Amino acid sequence: MSKIGVALAGGGPLGGIYEVGACVALEEAIDGLSLVDADVYVGVSAGSFVAAALANGFEPRQLARMLLGRDGSQVFEPSLLLRPAFREYLARARSVPRLAARAVMEYLGSPWQHGLFESFQRLSRAIPTGLFDGAGLDAVLRRMFSAPGHTNDFRDLKARLYVVATDLDSSQAVAFGGPGRDDVPISTAVQASAALPGLFPPVEIQGRHYVDGALIKTLHASVALRDGVDLLLCINPLVPFDAQLAEQHGAGQRQLSDGGLPVVLAQTFRAIIRSRMRVGMDRYQHQFKDADVLLFEPAQDDEAMFFANLFSYRDRARLCEHAYQRTRADLYQRRDELAPVLARHGLSLNLQVLGDARRTLLGSDPAWSPPPGSASLGLSQTLDRLQGWLDARRAA
Repeated sequence: MSKIGVALAGGGPLGGIYEVGACVALEEAIDGLSLVDADVYVGVSAGSFVAAALANGFEPRQLARMLLGRDGSQVFEPSLLLRPAFREYLARARSVPRLAARAVMEYLGSPWQHGLFESFQRLSRAIPTGLFDGAGLDAVLRRMFSAPGHTNDFRDLKARLYVVATDLDSSQAVAFGGPGRDDVPISTAVQASAALPGLFPPVEIQGRHYVDGALIKTLHASVALRDGVDLLLCINPLVPFDAQLAEQHGAGQRQLSDGGLPVVLAQTFRAIIRSRMRVGMDRYQHQFKDADVLLFEPAQDDEAMFFANLFSYRDRARLCEHAYQRTRADLYQRRDELAPVLARHGLSLNLQVLGDARRTLLGSDPAWSPPPGSASLGLSQTLDRLQGWLDARRAA
């Protein structure tokens, strides 16, 4: 029987929501696949949250409700990630008098050797290492994984879970959950893996400081492949946007520079991530010839993914639905390529499911309901169903 693995890349909260929608589509359209029964999970940054939840037995559809719905256990709220890192601010502020005194002494001690600017440059050490506090994510995951039937201990999982972070002092990738690295709480490892430098302070674990795992690689799929995985399903939610391609497909011309610095930085980051991942995928084909690696990601003209507003509740729900429909379309378009690969591992595509234009992720789920006070409930659900129907018809 084939050993199946799941590798999920980073992408911030937006990427995590996309990955959940894609996971629902994969599990629904591939007969014999259960993403909570995989043998190996690898998660990086936001992907580590989704991977840890799947390894803990949270079904993809359940995750969608928890991230977006109102089933009594809503997990994700953008404001959770925007709480100022007051402890970090305070600790750095306390260091200012000491650093300033040393700068003055250095300048007065040898003003001809050390210029004023050079002497006071040490004050840069008082700049906080992150703007926001990531501890809230750890707290939420601790509660989530402490519920009956779940665990916050790598060693108690029935499958192997790897959460990849970067050791800040050595710039080496560290896979928590592996031998010698499995005594760390899963929630803390996820917080470390998602600690994007500049936004979140490094996370201290056993005397070492860790930051976002995507600094070294995008997917870290090799971690799963070295564990003997025969079939690895990979999801990468971040791809650079191709405005010319979007224009060809009728989306209208759009200059990314008009979006200002945030859009330019987003495009730059995605281009780096995509280029690095492609190099890794090519290397896997030569290094692990006996394994099959399947990658799923948005199209490069995907405006819905690139320009989604994370802080709009409606956009978050629509993005999850969009990821579901996009992955369904991808599976159908690649059916001739995917069918023999899946067959080697006892799996098969369900073309009847893929051809059902009425299927939607959220609109057809009786447990789904938006938060109280959502005046646009009816319109939102109608638009979601319509978009899902259009996407599915386009795929067919």
